[in-house]
Amino acid sequence: MAKKDARASAYKVVSENRKARFSYAIGETWEAGIALTGTEVKSLRAGRASLADAYASPKGNEIYLLNAHIPEYAQGNRYNHEPKRPRKLLLHRREIGKLSGAVERAGMTLVPLRIYFNEQGRAKVEVGLGKGKKAHDKRDAAADRDWARNQARIMKHGARD
Repeated sequence: MAKKDARASAYKVVSENRKARFSYAIGETWEAGIALTGTEVKSLRAGRASLADAYASPKGNEIYLLNAHIPEYAQGNRYNHEPKRPRKLLLHRREIGKLSGAVERAGMTLVPLRIYFNEQGRAKVEVGLGKGKKAHDKRDAAADRDWARNQARIMKHGARD
């Protein structure tokens, strides 16, 4: 148990997509590297990025992260990057084939869940394969969450009549 806790604190989460698990039913997840420029890495190390509208999409034999916003680095001057440029995800060929097939055949979506630096200091993206939830599924999830919160409150304070 202690080993898992030590590993969890060994990496620094830069950005997390909180709405992803609410909007999508996430199945499997993969860890992918990202092809970045120097100013993008410096901006990520400063803790600045947004995955709010981001998604991943297959293009040929590669997968790209689209719409992820990594702001320009303040001291980057003319070497700065474009904030919303497409970024190549680094995955094994077999993983790319599996993900591409799921997106094209099954209508699934590749959703970036978070960007972080691993133990070696490399920028990684956790990508989940998800299916979009309908409005009634989201309402059910919210109702279940509210009920769990109320149940915990009742158990903590006891039933006062």
